[in-house]
Amino acid sequence: MGTEGNEGKGGTSAPRTLAEALRARGDEGLAVLLRARPDLLVPVPGDLTQLATRAGTRASVVRALERLDRFSLQTAEALAVAPDPAPYPVLLALMAGDEGDPAIEAALPGAVALLRDQALVWGDDERLRLVRTARELLAPSPQHPSPTGLGPTVAEATSGMSPTRIQEILAAVGLPTTHDPVSAVAALTELFTDRERMAALLDDAPTEALGVLDRLVWGPPYGEVTPNPAPPVRWLRDRGLLLPATARTVVLPREAALHLRGGRAHRVPEPVPPVVAPARSVATAEGRPQVVDSAAAGQAYTALATVEELLREWHEGGPPVLRSGGLAVRDLKRTAAALDVPEPVAAFWVELAYAAGLVAPDGEADERYAPTPAYDEWLDLPTAERWARLVAAWLPASRTPGLVGGQDTKGRTLSALGPDLDRGAAPEVRRRVLTLLAGLPAGASPDPDTLLARLRWERPLRGSAAAAGTDLRARLATWALAEAELLGITGRGALSSPGRALLTPAQAYEDAPAPGTGTPHATPAAGPATTAGATAASSPAGTARTTGAAPAAGAAPAGGPAAGADPRGPGADGGISVAEAAEGAARAAALLAPLLPDPVDHVLLQADLTAVAPGPLRRPLAETLSVLADVESKGGATVYRFTPASVRRALDAGQTAADLHAFLAAHSRTPVPQPLAYLIDDVARRHGHLRVGAASAYVRCDDDAVLGEILADKRSASLRLRRLAPTVLAAQADPAALLEGLRAMGFAPAAESAEGDVLVTRAHARRTPPRTPPAPVPDGPPVPDATLLNAAVRAIRAGDQAAAVVRKEESSGQGGGDLPRTSAAETLATVQAAAMTGSAVWIGYVNADGAASQRVIAPVRVEGGFVTAYDHTADEVRTYPLHRITGVAEVADDQL
Repeated sequence: MGTEGNEGKGGTSAPRTLAEALRARGDEGLAVLLRARPDLLVPVPGDLTQLATRAGTRASVVRALERLDRFSLQTAEALAVAPDPAPYPVLLALMAGDEGDPAIEAALPGAVALLRDQALVWGDDERLRLVRTARELLAPSPQHPSPTGLGPTVAEATSGMSPTRIQEILAAVGLPTTHDPVSAVAALTELFTDRERMAALLDDAPTEALGVLDRLVWGPPYGEVTPNPAPPVRWLRDRGLLLPATARTVVLPREAALHLRGGRAHRVPEPVPPVVAPARSVATAEGRPQVVDSAAAGQAYTALATVEELLREWHEGGPPVLRSGGLAVRDLKRTAAALDVPEPVAAFWVELAYAAGLVAPDGEADERYAPTPAYDEWLDLPTAERWARLVAAWLPASRTPGLVGGQDTKGRTLSALGPDLDRGAAPEVRRRVLTLLAGLPAGASPDPDTLLARLRWERPLRGSAAAAGTDLRARLATWALAEAELLGITGRGALSSPGRALLTPAQAYEDAPAPGTGTPHATPAAGPATTAGATAASSPAGTARTTGAAPAAGAAPAGGPAAGADPRGPGADGGISVAEAAEGAARAAALLAPLLPDPVDHVLLQADLTAVAPGPLRRPLAETLSVLADVESKGGATVYRFTPASVRRALDAGQTAADLHAFLAAHSRTPVPQPLAYLIDDVARRHGHLRVGAASAYVRCDDDAVLGEILADKRSASLRLRRLAPTVLAAQADPAALLEGLRAMGFAPAAESAEGDVLVTRAHARRTPPRTPPAPVPDGPPVPDATLLNAAVRAIRAGDQAAAVVRKEESSGQGGGDLPRTSAAETLATVQAAAMTGSAVWIGYVNADGAASQRVIAPVRVEGGFVTAYDHTADEVRTYPLHRITGVAEVADDQL
């Protein structure tokens, strides 16, 4: 790519349109524009005129404005209330005021360069122009007040006023009358912009009148008046300091408001981004990074255990899928109770498992959620790799669990795993939050208020979101902090070492503090995003930034990036891609693995029928123990409790009493307590004493007294039992219901087959067919890579060159306009001649879809009804059917 040139300088005239300004750019400048505004690439513009037209459309301009930082947006707002075009000194005066501001003077060149790079501003420093659509969006109007709080100019406010009234205002302020309204308005405007004469006029104003101006000066500039206003208001109205907007509304003219503000367009300009401060001092916290890593590793292991427990709950088939999609509120409550977490946290784990492809609807008629085959593969991975799989799914995910329980625009409740949970900004906010955490000293947790203030500076609210106060990015950032803590990416609020490894080096250290300080560096990163611009080093707006991002040394005020550098760093406008997330998660897993505790192969049995696992258990031991005992408490050590029901569960799974005694003896570091041995033997002795089969269902027992006891028990009434023989009872309930009923009565029945053998009941693993994890929903078009950018720039350049080509007929004054049609014989003869001489021709072409276009081609070969040629418009070799070429003409000799 070529280097960027100055717009309107270097021996060329000033650009008259945005298209001419883009045409004066080098290839790198176009690449910067297309990277910053990827929507301009869909589809690739045919030439620079199309690119300029698309860059000025309302949808594209609104998107570009919404992605500006606060100071760049304030610069655009100032240009919207400045004369069009505005010299750079006028813009500087609007931003810094009459007294000036060194921080603004240092940051403004970078902001102007950023707006130029994104084609929101064009022209040289003597004639800065905001694109028309941006001016319409940002300029003050009664329906859409300006963020500056300024009102219309004197010329705009007096456009409908009678000439006599304008002359009366001139006389009231001591100016001579004129012969026409235009000169009268110009004289009044000159008065309001003259600091000395304006100060003298206000010196004579009543105190109450000055109070009225104070209330209007910072906006809104409109005020209501009565038909008979008070004397202070009348004094201001007579002198044009308040001009009528409607019959009952007056407005403070822009020029007068700027005088009262000291020339400043904004009340609080913010040239420097807020610094993210640590939540507490870490200077004396020796060893804190190690504490953070240990806490993060413990939470990472807890995250894995929680996901496993969730899918174990849904092992035989989870809750049903709602008709509208998602999880019912009662099922979410039941899941939260099973995991022993609040419902919002349960929603996060469910959504995380879904994003990782571990759970999905099974697709059956009675659709339910169930683990996927990927869950079994995930279980076989090493611990650190399982954690990496979860993190790699979380980082780029656009589904937002924090929205669960809220309502959509139609008032419907948003459910976990349901639709309408995607928010395209979520991945970018997560990445940005982690990047800002990486900029803090190691082991420091952020102050949430300063973190949110920084994010609001990077993406200020505009439009309806600002009016409603709904800051989605702030909510996403808050959720990202909480979710990162749950996953073990942060520990005690600070970014852990594995968490830093999730980011690329440029992301992790772009805001890293300088050695011995808490002040972030302004480290520009290499790449297309930081190597192009649109200003010359000799111009005031180009001194701090001549390449679009690389700032001049010393241009950064303390506490923030240098003027002109994007404070969010390279790639700030996009989230982490799936590939980048997987790569970062692999790096993080390598750092996490040594921090995770090693699985243990033993437990400590206690006399109170409990077992303590002193750490994470190996998988076979954990699976067997989860059947034999119930989890009573979790934490650093898990406590299991043995109960008659849990022992019976193990016996139902095919274990014998001898198997259970051997298992406990082999895996306990303490002797098996006598109460536990008695419990196992007692349950085993009674297990299978009653046998249940299918008649509809029957119960048989060698001890007829036991059957008599069952018949006498009132709780058996629902089973509708009757005695068929001394040792056999028949029931009108199915075998499963009969088993549950007898167990509820305190018996330990066993199911048997038609042959009389005991049936071993094992958990039936229910799995969905193979499922693909949900794809993230992007927040607009993705940022193009270098290959696509280079190809797009070449295509646009080629199309622009082809559009400027002149046919010989046009250059000689013969014909012109659309390409004339030619016969098939003329077309064939012309392209054959061009192929022989190596010259270029202009063709009209209709593709298979019926779309017509004009192209400049250099034919190489003509045969079989096709012409193979180098297409200057597409910048590649193509083959065209001759019957689709509508006409052909030679190109002027000096054009290619």
